[in-house]
Amino acid sequence: MTEHQPREKFATQMDSALLAELRALAKSEGRQLQSLVEEAVGKLLEARQETKTEPDFEMLMKRNHDRYASVFEKLAK
Repeated sequence: MTEHQPREKFATQMDSALLAELRALAKSEGRQLQSLVEEAVGKLLEARQETKTEPDFEMLMKRNHDRYASVFEKLAK
């Protein structure tokens, strides 16, 4: 996210201990709390998007097994 994109305020709640750790991290890094939250949310969304685009291995195995079952049987002989 660049600095020139519009910002929007929102409110949420968080576990008190987790928030305290986040505030301490922001202070130790000399950053604002909002920048850490933005970074974390960005990484979460990116990771989730990656898992959506990766094919499910078990699903692919089943599909290939079903599609090529007769070939696999012949190869096994």
